[in-house]
Amino acid sequence: MEDMEDDCFVLNDDYNHNYCANSASGQVLYLRNELSDVPQPLSISPGLATRDVAAQENHSKVCSSSSSGLKFMDSDSSSVSSDTSETDSPSAASIAGKLTLNSASKFLMNAMTEEDYRTTYWPNLEKAIDHLLIQNPMDHISISYEQIYSCVYKCVCQQHSELLYKDLMLKITTHLQQVSSDLQITPPRNLIENFNIALTRYTDALQCIVPVFIYMNKFYIETKLNRDLREDLMKLFTDHVAEKHVDTLIPLLLEAHSMPFQVRPSTMASVVKGLYTLWPDWAHLAPAVFSGFIPQINPPTVESQLSDYAARDQKLQMELSLNGFPRCSDRQRPGSTQIDKTL
Repeated sequence: MEDMEDDCFVLNDDYNHNYCANSASGQVLYLRNELSDVPQPLSISPGLATRDVAAQENHSKVCSSSSSGLKFMDSDSSSVSSDTSETDSPSAASIAGKLTLNSASKFLMNAMTEEDYRTTYWPNLEKAIDHLLIQNPMDHISISYEQIYSCVYKCVCQQHSELLYKDLMLKITTHLQQVSSDLQITPPRNLIENFNIALTRYTDALQCIVPVFIYMNKFYIETKLNRDLREDLMKLFTDHVAEKHVDTLIPLLLEAHSMPFQVRPSTMASVVKGLYTLWPDWAHLAPAVFSGFIPQINPPTVESQLSDYAARDQKLQMELSLNGFPRCSDRQRPGSTQIDKTL
């Protein structure tokens, strides 16, 4: 009787809390209901049960022999022989060693030496900077700003920021020294115009150079030097060009200011505003010139000096009339009286 009961009803619990009863005629699978703790019977054929058991065994074997060295095993198959564990552990260690070796070798292969910087990266950057500094606004030069930015990014990431900054400053300094030499041999009558061209071309070039070097500016110049790239580059123009020619420019600007339209007003405005931007103290060398284009150069108006202001305006009107500009006292256009009479 006891043997019969053993053959008819044996419950096995799997990891999903399903109950499987073995009997002489077959197997009965009791599925656990989500809403009840009472197992629900489900009859399955012996062949299907055999295939399920085989599939579970294969699943356990595949999970336990994973190539990554991590063993995902079911709760029922957690007992793995010590021989299998000892066999898998050396392979996992060797795989981890290979990954570490590959990562280190890849880093070494991508590392940029100073020789690589000198022979590959800086020549490309120097060529692009030359094009930006000497280009004519009427000429079209094809430059890949993406490639320039990529080169700067790689140089900064490979710890060549200081070298890149020094090379950039030296390159632009050399260019500005040549610009100053060209202005030195310029005739005085063309100095204002040529200085305006040099200043305008340089500021236009900075609008392209500063953005592509923004990564170096952010992570080296601003962080370590506590400065700004654009300010440093404008200071180079002040030191190597403007400061060497300001003593010649100021008398020419005063002469042009006293003789209207000797120099185009747009050129005068550009030069005066440019000089004031480079060094505001230069406005004190010619207040009459700078006050015509820059506000608040002269001291505030005082009521006690109104008569002096009126005398100054009369003097200006007299100078204009002597230079050929007619003076209309009746505030009407010339010939307007004759037109009114005809009407």
